[in-house]
Parts: sequence; structure tokens; C-alpha cells
Amino acid sequence: MTEFDDIRPYDDHEVRPTLERLLTNPELADAVARLKFPRAAGPLGWLLRPLVQKAMRRQMRGVDTVLGFQEVVKGYMQRMIADTTTELTTSGLDRLDPNGAYLFVSNHRDIAMDPAFVNWTLYHGGFNTLRIAIGDNLLTKDYVSDLMRLNKSFIVNRSARAPREKLKAAKKLSAYIHHSIAEDHANIWIAQREGRAKDGKDKTNSAVVGMFSLSRPKSQPFAEYVRELKIVPVSISYEWDPCDAAKARELHQQRTSGGYQKAEHEDVKSIAMGIAGQKGHVHVAFGDVLDGDYEDTDAVVAEIDRQILDNYVLHATNCLAWERLNGDLPDMEYGYPPKTFSPEDLGEVRQRFELHLANIPADHRALVLDMYANPVAAKLDRR
Repeated sequence: MTEFDDIRPYDDHEVRPTLERLLTNPELADAVARLKFPRAAGPLGWLLRPLVQKAMRRQMRGVDTVLGFQEVVKGYMQRMIADTTTELTTSGLDRLDPNGAYLFVSNHRDIAMDPAFVNWTLYHGGFNTLRIAIGDNLLTKDYVSDLMRLNKSFIVNRSARAPREKLKAAKKLSAYIHHSIAEDHANIWIAQREGRAKDGKDKTNSAVVGMFSLSRPKSQPFAEYVRELKIVPVSISYEWDPCDAAKARELHQQRTSGGYQKAEHEDVKSIAMGIAGQKGHVHVAFGDVLDGDYEDTDAVVAEIDRQILDNYVLHATNCLAWERLNGDLPDMEYGYPPKTFSPEDLGEVRQRFELHLANIPADHRALVLDMYANPVAAKLDRR
């Protein structure tokens, strides 16, 4: 037993018992059936369930380690990338040491795919896979919690309400992150903010950075502790956001009704939508390790924000949204490697973009346009 047992990922000796529990879970089988056979899963769900469970048991035969489980996940990830992306590119990884341990702080656009794409990129770059921070608000089903912890996720307690309980949970999380990097030499992923940036504005929540230093010894200078964590900002950009319509609906309701009440298990549905939806070109950009003499949390936040924005790769969809809102294309490059605009390049994307907008409810379209255009605006503001 350790002080982190209630939040840490599962260890190897826990893998097989957890899998046995999952393989008999009817909800998981139904969810997999809906993901793989969306048209047939409704009326034929009762028929598909035993077939899906049999297939999962066959895939998991002999899996009794975390690495073994991730090898199975790798197959699913590979098929997902082939089916839902046109291209996956990366930059900046050559400046990092594959044998090092880093605290990767990324912008947040998709619940599951953000850390998944960072993990995939690191794995294929010869780095150790990530321990992934995930809020307990997403773990509304036991099978989701089990799957996440098998895949090296650790739990962020967001359900605590009393100030004392919140502080206690934050201190434990801070200690676990520091322990993972300094003692276990494990890579960590955490989003720069709680909740996705539904409006396309990537801003670090100072409370996240403040949490990092809650376990700092009083005698240790703040800047030294930050350097010890080896923080690396990461920018993830999607040509197409599979959840853009759902995000716009939520933003519209917040602005017209003053709030938004999520449906039961809505986050689980968003995870499935993000996995299965078309994403086009995805780019993962790694920044530089924060090794400066930072005075306080605000200085760290400012540097994370600067790197995430500077390294963010624009796509044609971002620039077409800007054009729709402002009348002309922005004077900047897009894509990776970066290129300038030409009518030939944009013709097909423009047609698809217009069709996509036409399928968005009229009173939500401006929100979708803002979502795609705001990264352009942020880059222009820095000029």
C-alpha cells in the first residue's frame, strides 16, 4: 500500500484481475459494439454483445502487464489514425531526451485524443509512454475508470467540494506528479486547464500550475522546483474537430440560458465522438523545457501560454473560418511543413468547410467559426 493507491495507474499485478472484470462487463461490450458497428448496434445489440466479448477475450488472452495492454491499445490506435486522420505530424521532439522524464502540459481540445496523440508520438520517438491525468468527473462508469487506469491514467479529484478536501487532494496530486518524475522517472501528461477549450482559446489555468508546487519544500526556491519538474508545453492542433457542433451547442446554451447541464454520461459520449470522428491533419508540437529563473506561478503560466501559441500549427480550416468572419484570408502560413495559400489547395477544403457549416444549426455557426478562427486571431495579436 502507498499513499497514492487511490489515484495511481494500475500496476502489472492488477492487470489480469481487472481485465477479467472488464471482459464480463455488458456495458463495455455494448459500447465497443456501438463504436465498431454504429448502424447495427442499436437493434442488434443483444446479438452483437457476446460476439464482441468473445473477440475482446481473444485479444486480451495472455495480457498480464501494463505494457501488454498498451500493445493491444496500439493496434486500436493505429486503426483509428488510419481511419480518422489524413496526416499526423510532429515537431520539437528532437530537442528532448528519450531517457528523460518530463511533465508535458498541453492545450486541451479533445478529452481522450489529446493525450493519445502525445503518447503515440512519444512512443514512436523512442520515449516511455505517459502517465495521464484524468478528472474523476469523466469516470462516471466503472469500466471507463478501469480502462483508463490500465492505460497508465491517474485520477485528478475534481469531486471534492469542501476547501480543506480540495487542498488535500491537490497536495496529493502535486506530490504524485513530483514523485513520478523525480523518483519513478516517468513522463506525465496534464492539460493546461480543466475542461476543453471549446472556444479555441488556449489559456493555462494558473491553479493547475499552482498545484504543481504545492509539494515543494519550503526551503527550496520556486524556480529550482520548476526546473526539477522539467515542464514541456505541447500544442495539439486538429484540422477538424469531431466535437465542434456539440461544443457550439454547449456554448450557445451557456450564453442564452446562463448555464449548461450535462446529460448523464455525456463526457463518455464525447470521448467516443472524439475517437471515431474525422480529424483530418493533426499536428503535435513539443516546446522547450522550462529551465528559466521563474519568480512565481504567473511567470510559468505566461511561458507555457507563449510556447503553446507560438508552436500551434494552423490548418486551412482555421484560416477559412477567419476569412468567413473577416472577409479575407490571414496573411500567414498554415500546415506542416508550413505553406502559403493557393486556390488549388483550398478549393476542396473550402467546399467541405461550407458543407460542414451548412449542417450546423444557424444560431450555432458563428460559435463554430470563432472556434476555428480564434487561434488565427491569437497569432495575429502576437505580431
